[in-house]
Amino acid sequence: MIGKLKGLVDSVGEEEAVIDVNGVGYLVHAGARTLARLEAGDEAVLHIETYVREDQFKLFGFLSEIERAWFVRLQSVQGVGAKHALALLDAVGTSEIESAAALGDASTFERAKGVGKKLAQRIAAELKDKAPPLGRSLSGGAAGLNAALGGSQTAAVASETATGAREAAVSALINLGYGESDARRACAAVLKTLGDDAGEGAIIKAALKELAR
Repeated sequence: MIGKLKGLVDSVGEEEAVIDVNGVGYLVHAGARTLARLEAGDEAVLHIETYVREDQFKLFGFLSEIERAWFVRLQSVQGVGAKHALALLDAVGTSEIESAAALGDASTFERAKGVGKKLAQRIAAELKDKAPPLGRSLSGGAAGLNAALGGSQTAAVASETATGAREAAVSALINLGYGESDARRACAAVLKTLGDDAGEGAIIKAALKELAR
């Protein structure tokens, strides 16, 4: 199985890109957000989810590991396929998906193309109270990722950093005696106001006030 590709962007289409790795061109399917950040001739690192079926072999690529992990998690919901998962990541993004899941907010999922009210409600119900996917570990964290990408894909780095701050805040609240579900809901609620660039300390402080209500 292929878990990651690092090479030159050969070409970019409407739904896929070709990544040249040492002379071998890999056809990688991706969402609009990912494809918009790829330019022919540039170096790219894509986290890969490999699908092997009787009649097909597909590679799905993502700029960050957390995006790949959510791509897999979303498809654990009945009725959500690869197209739905990509549409959700395009329209909502990982941070909002995590917040919507923690809050059981179906309306957020309805923003994705092809996701109707009933499916959005099912996604919200099935993801609520579940810990977000951790994905594969990334050596070096955000700094290591930034170095690997040559600083050219800052959106991916921001996604990893935001996830790290949220998870650190949740962990701190759990250590203070709060339940994980309550901690995640509180962090999700305050991040709607603070924004994804909020630091761990700010999230904890605001979440404690939220939990005290």
